[in-house]
Amino acid sequence: MLEGLQKGLGDIGIVTTVFHAGRVPLQNLSFVTPFVSADPVLSSRTMDEMAETFPQFKAAWKPFNQIYLTNGCVLDSYQMFTKEPIAKLSDFNGKKIAGAGVNLRYLQGLGAAGVPGSLVSFYNKLKTGVVSGAMLWPEAVGQFKIVEVAPHMLKADLGAACSKSITVNANAWKKLPSEVQQALKTNAIGYRDQMSTQALARGKGALDKFVAAGGKVRVLSAEERQAWAKSMPNVAKEWAESLEAKGIPGKKILAAYMDKMRAANQQIMRHWDKE
Repeated sequence: MLEGLQKGLGDIGIVTTVFHAGRVPLQNLSFVTPFVSADPVLSSRTMDEMAETFPQFKAAWKPFNQIYLTNGCVLDSYQMFTKEPIAKLSDFNGKKIAGAGVNLRYLQGLGAAGVPGSLVSFYNKLKTGVVSGAMLWPEAVGQFKIVEVAPHMLKADLGAACSKSITVNANAWKKLPSEVQQALKTNAIGYRDQMSTQALARGKGALDKFVAAGGKVRVLSAEERQAWAKSMPNVAKEWAESLEAKGIPGKKILAAYMDKMRAANQQIMRHWDKE
């Protein structure tokens, strides 16, 4: 999608930014701050607030000939789905877990090996034993029948992640009348809010369907969630420092994002910016 919009094969589209971390790294902000918020509505709105505050967010799309309109948070929260039950965090040791992009770093402190891939490949990887589990969200699990190959869910509430961006080809944008440009900007925000609201609603229903289909759910305690968060390398700090090396105020951006989450009274397990 990124390349297609860049070349003008499409005028407007939704780019899955998690697969382009090196190209548009600022869009990974919610991915590098797990255990902060499981609210996709809050996360998506906050990401756009950051884009309005820090011009580097929108500027990152210019080399790809695109105009940024908004982001999309299509999942309520990442959870863990495994072939065998996880009774304690040490059970992850030695296991191979499928994931996408930065979230594979969540596993480092648990002794598990992250296996990169996309959702369309996870069912077969689980069925054939290539991996023992996958980081997913309940709605996706329902749509792809993951319960058949990974019937155990560990409700860890790793966090909502804004993995999409709605962008417009810059050449196409220039040809639009100003009133059409404004209409697209306005309705992109409405679409963003609808997506995240639906993510919450569908997530709740999908969890019930998972259980009805024979799935088993274990809720990770607050103490275990905190232990998991502390076991990780500080991926947010690393992300911020990598941006600083490019002349982008990564530390200031991270602190501003975390301040907004603290102001929203989120149950933050690790204050990534304060270490």
